Amino acid sequence: MAKSKSSQGWLKEHFDDQYVKKAQKEGHRSRATFKLDEIDQKDKLLRPGMSVVDLGAAPGGWSDYAFRKVGDSGTVVALDILPMTPLTGVHFIEGDFREDEVLDELNKVLNGREIDLVLSDMAPNMSGVGSIDQPASMYLVELALDFAVNNLSKQGCFLVKVFQGEGFDAYLKQMRDSFNKVVTRKPGASRARSREVYLLGKGLK
Repeated sequence: MAKSKSSQGWLKEHFDDQYVKKAQKEGHRSRATFKLDEIDQKDKLLRPGMSVVDLGAAPGGWSDYAFRKVGDSGTVVALDILPMTPLTGVHFIEGDFREDEVLDELNKVLNGREIDLVLSDMAPNMSGVGSIDQPASMYLVELALDFAVNNLSKQGCFLVKVFQGEGFDAYLKQMRDSFNKVVTRKPGASRARSREVYLLGKGLK
């Protein structure tokens, strides 16, 4: 099947992207690594010895970056319903993080350690139809927030990708109701025309 002009344009933009080229050159799994790096540099999210859970982790760019920062004294657990190529030092659990058996496995890996940081760069498979994509993306971030509120340590942080649109303002209010401090970040590696922003919540109320 011939590619549409829009998909050809997306592919050209993707492979011409400076961050895509940089990710390939430096051996990162995705350009998203640079988004987390920029936020981490600004907000000092990751430190040696921390326990980090990465929701919807595949292909693993964020988990890889997190492990490099927390080191062998820390713990990084990646969860996804999709398979993921193994990463040295990262514990991967394939399954839905809402299911008891996945949570049980997570607790075994953590072995009593509290979660210091929950990451979520999840997005649904985009159809290109806003009336379908926006509710689907908001559903995922709601799940991520629920997980963070129920599993983070009291002083923990939650970083989540959210698409601006219907439901965003209500979600931002939920974040502010749940955390002592909430800030919005739009890293340079996030395409300017993209509606995605990152919300960072610090310290559970």
